[in-house]
Amino acid sequence: MTMFLTAAVVVLIFLVIFQIAKASEYVGILKGEEKTRKETNKINGLLMVVFLVFGLVGVWYCNHLLFDKTLLAHDAASVEGARVDSMLWVTLAVTGIVFIATQVILFWFSYRYQESDDRKVFYFAHSNKLEVIWTVIPAITLTVLVVIGLRNWFLFTGEPPKNAMVVEVTGKQFGWIFRYPGKDATFGKKYYKNIDNAANTLGLIWDDQLSHDDLVMEQTMYLIKGRPVKLVIGSRDVIHDVGLSHFRMKMDAVPGIPTTMWFTPKYTTAEMKEITGNPNFQFEISCDQMCGNGHYSMKGVIEVLDQEEYDAKMAGQKPYYLSAFPDKDPSNTAPAADTAVKVIAKL
Repeated sequence: MTMFLTAAVVVLIFLVIFQIAKASEYVGILKGEEKTRKETNKINGLLMVVFLVFGLVGVWYCNHLLFDKTLLAHDAASVEGARVDSMLWVTLAVTGIVFIATQVILFWFSYRYQESDDRKVFYFAHSNKLEVIWTVIPAITLTVLVVIGLRNWFLFTGEPPKNAMVVEVTGKQFGWIFRYPGKDATFGKKYYKNIDNAANTLGLIWDDQLSHDDLVMEQTMYLIKGRPVKLVIGSRDVIHDVGLSHFRMKMDAVPGIPTTMWFTPKYTTAEMKEITGNPNFQFEISCDQMCGNGHYSMKGVIEVLDQEEYDAKMAGQKPYYLSAFPDKDPSNTAPAADTAVKVIAKL
């Protein structure tokens, strides 16, 4: 009963408001307020034009003020990323022209075709010509943009050049693990049940000889300027996303389903510091997929080096197998052997 009375009261209130509005309209006509309404209409039409001008000036000013803070202020840091920039500029040009044209027409119509006693509204129910124009032209334009995007996508996710290096990227909560094949140029096998955060973060199968020379690093990936790199991407727990904004690349990291993409670094980290004018510049690898409460902290670093610098950096890295089994590291047993030789010599 209470619900019924509440609904009835609400309906009565709406009816009263509606009747008051209609009565006010009739009173206004009797008092000659129609003239006032028309004058207000003209003012609103003029304000529409003023808003259009200030709005477009505001858009230009914001772009002028903030453009240097965007990634587009500098070239893509990869050769293939230049294709993404080109595609983005084409998209911005097309959508920008459409945006400006539609906004100008919208606000100009509000001013140009405001209420007038000297003009009657022309009404038509349908126009095949207009239907074709606003259906076919956008369809063709979007098809061209999609085709360009698909061609680039097939390139990035296809087979890289034969001289490409391969790096395995594994996402975890909340960080990145990078694996490089050793001198055999082949990754050893891994099994998720072997994962041990202390001694085997990737779950490598130690019985597989191919894994004994693999290099494993966390949070920092090293690449070579001018040499293509194929990333084999996966996840150790939930879905992550490898975001390489400076290289204009992006790919999901899915548990149990490896994904790949490749690109060619165009600048070293040192060169990008000069280009950006930022002595603290770093190539960043971010997680672009919400992956938990520590998602915000999932940031890795990419160091792009010359070939000589890269070789020197890798020469100082120890295979992950030897880190897990230090007793099998020749460098740890060498001093003992030398000591034994010296003792025998004295005897």
